[in-house]
Amino acid sequence: MLRCRLVAASPALALALSALLVADVPAVAQETGVYRTLMVQAAPGELLPLIELFKEERALLASLGEEPPLWMRHTQGNFWDLFLLFPMEGMGQYYAPERLARIAQARTPSGRTGAELAREIDARIAWREDLFVQGPSHAEVKAAWADAGFYHVEMYEGLAGKREELVRERHMENAYATALGRHPTKVFTRIVGSSADGYTLGFYKDLKAYANQPETTREQQEAAAKAAGFRGADFIGPTLRTFILRHWDTMGVAIP
Repeated sequence: MLRCRLVAASPALALALSALLVADVPAVAQETGVYRTLMVQAAPGELLPLIELFKEERALLASLGEEPPLWMRHTQGNFWDLFLLFPMEGMGQYYAPERLARIAQARTPSGRTGAELAREIDARIAWREDLFVQGPSHAEVKAAWADAGFYHVEMYEGLAGKREELVRERHMENAYATALGRHPTKVFTRIVGSSADGYTLGFYKDLKAYANQPETTREQQEAAAKAAGFRGADFIGPTLRTFILRHWDTMGVAIP
């Protein structure tokens, strides 16, 4: 969107990011979805007005045939208030001058142009951070989002030289969870942006569903862990720690 004026104002930078997208994504992952992640902290007293402005922006995008962002509101954890996930066809298409101009010139039912709406949003944000990621297909993520009312976001920074192993470990944890009838997460891996190397998203009906995981026996846990590639169930956490520098968890809820 126009709030990323630095990128939008520079076609050369957009082209460089597009090249990065192709160069840095392993060939095995070329068919996965690409996303822009936007995390924002509202200025004091501005959260509810900001939510309404983002609703107006989502409606504007939808009216233009654009994918509106998937979003959630923080309940506990990190300091950001809102998490927005924009499905993208690619960097070049997303920041194409023609697209940005079309959005800037369109009008919302309130009579504001897209450019005016972007300025209203900007005036109510105290902090923001962008992270561009690759992850599951757009269809898979949108379906999971639509069925959920509660979300668990785990962001992480990997140790130097260990980031690819960290991504593999995240998928191993999902294999373990699936074998035990638990909710696997969606894994998103950094292309460019913030210091985070990626994050996982867990999708649940509500807080109760998040807290009440299926009961399993010790034998089932051991078998599932070894099948997923771990030495045993007790080694899952320690294995993660060998690849990770730091991580932080956030809980979020759907925005009506």
